[in-house]
Amino acid sequence: MKEIDWKSKLTSRKFWTAIAEFVTMLIVAFNGSQETATQVAAIIMAGAAVVAYIIGEGLADAAGASKPSLPPIVFNPKKDESEEDQVNP
Repeated sequence: MKEIDWKSKLTSRKFWTAIAEFVTMLIVAFNGSQETATQVAAIIMAGAAVVAYIIGEGLADAAGASKPSLPPIVFNPKKDESEEDQVNP
């Protein structure tokens, strides 16, 4: 039996749409109002966006942490050749 890839599931719009649709239909089936069903579906989808953002940022941070950081850039201006040719009296 395969393991469930929860990271993939929790970031899937299809998964969250299915959850919202299921809950909405339950509300309607138990004689809830259409307004309540719409509000609940909107809350579920907003929560899904937050979950997907948090997981996405976590993955990006983990990928960035595994890469070596770049060394700091040091600005060393080159001396003008005409300055080197001048002789101080």
